[in-house]
Amino acid sequence: MPEASALLGTWQMVSWRKKVLATGEVADAMGSDPIGYIAYHADGRMMALVLKRDRPPLMGLAPTDEEKIRLFDTMLAYSATYTLEGDKVVHHVDAAWNPAWAGADLNRPFKLDGDNLIISGAPSKDPATGEDVIYRIEFIKVR
Repeated sequence: MPEASALLGTWQMVSWRKKVLATGEVADAMGSDPIGYIAYHADGRMMALVLKRDRPPLMGLAPTDEEKIRLFDTMLAYSATYTLEGDKVVHHVDAAWNPAWAGADLNRPFKLDGDNLIISGAPSKDPATGEDVIYRIEFIKVR
């Protein structure tokens, strides 16, 4: 069973793949080269931010309503407290880019291998499509 201290720090996303359970299709969840970070703090809090790398540029200084929709659909951000339950970290979400996630418990089976963190295995709902999926997210420890 991993120690909580092994998760502490900031982790940079290397890849984020999803498998659609209904079809078996595997694809990148936020493009082939997402920008993403997850940070676990000693006070029991965590934060996650993921952006699709090729987000569309704005036509002006402030986004239009249509641009806001595209921007919302090309990101994910939330904060939470977390607890460890064996080989699973549970994120107890208290604030999120998508209000439907506030108050949710996100179960994240994980594996640590040196400076690599892999979160994988729990069925989830894709926030963009609503499909039942299984994610595999790989991170490397920021030094």
